[in-house]
Amino acid sequence: MLIKKLLISLSMVFLATLLVGSLLGYWPHFIIGSYAFMSMITLLVYKWDKRLATNPSTQTMRVPERSLHILAILCGWPGALIAQQWFRHKSKKRAFIFVLWVTIFINSGLLGYLYTQTS
Repeated sequence: MLIKKLLISLSMVFLATLLVGSLLGYWPHFIIGSYAFMSMITLLVYKWDKRLATNPSTQTMRVPERSLHILAILCGWPGALIAQQWFRHKSKKRAFIFVLWVTIFINSGLLGYLYTQTS
């Protein structure tokens, strides 16, 4: 339960930091817009895949894990972390979690790099 709260809090604090930074002019507004939009899309795709996973007749229509990781690296990782905890989806597969964290570090590193280049 503590991990669940920590991961959701991490995502929310990250988004809030982007929002405040955008409002203070540290980076363009489209950055927070991109993260918010992609996080919502990613959360909805996780929810949809969870629904497909719980219905045996739709097992062949599942969302590929690769697609979930692509959404995460394209600014959707806060939504992925929240969805993982809220829907208990892909939260026990260690290989999936490892790749998700790699995408988070890559995305965050790119954001940091972009920030240092514009400063």
